[in-house]
Amino acid sequence: MFADRQDAGRRLAERLGPYANSGAVSSQGPVVVGLPRGGVVVAAEVARELRAPLDILVVRKLGCPWQPELGIGAIAEGDIRVLNRDLVGELGLSAGEVDAVTANERAELERRVATYRQGRPREPVRGRLVIVIDDGLATGYTARAAIASLRAGGARRVILAVPVAPASSVAEFGSVADHVVVAEPAKHLLAVGAFYGDFRQTPDAEVIELVRASARARAGAAPPG
Repeated sequence: MFADRQDAGRRLAERLGPYANSGAVSSQGPVVVGLPRGGVVVAAEVARELRAPLDILVVRKLGCPWQPELGIGAIAEGDIRVLNRDLVGELGLSAGEVDAVTANERAELERRVATYRQGRPREPVRGRLVIVIDDGLATGYTARAAIASLRAGGARRVILAVPVAPASSVAEFGSVADHVVVAEPAKHLLAVGAFYGDFRQTPDAEVIELVRASARARAGAAPPG
């Protein structure tokens, strides 16, 4: 369906055209936020097309202690945690077990924040429209955590935008995000990567350079003074 994440970003940007900045980037204009790592590649294309600043928001899936690929929730910057409480109950997980998984993932989240941001502050979102982007939506708990983090930061509106997502998830997120934009809704989605010709892992260095490149482009476009 998509050649790669760049192709997905360009096609997603076509759906997001109404949110584009008409002139120079404004401190009150929309902010495009990518979820590392793959979501940042998609988001960079959208930010370029919309002439909007690009930022990142680090999230981490919380996995079941004995089956890490089974997600029981997610955490995000800003001390945000979102749990699938029904699943936690079905698995019989204690509060201590969930807290232990959270602590491990929080340490990795902080490491990634330091790696990706390198001391740069987050783009202000208070009172602004924020478009949060990932390379696909499966269970959706990382996206839920990201949206909760942006709400806590004072975002005026939060748009969730992804290249591909199951129709059922789009309906569920109608009560979580202010609007959901999907380039290609799917009836069934077993794996996001199945919708990409090239879905290779995105290295940390690429995430860092994409954010730097966006900042350089904005600095070059800024009016004098």
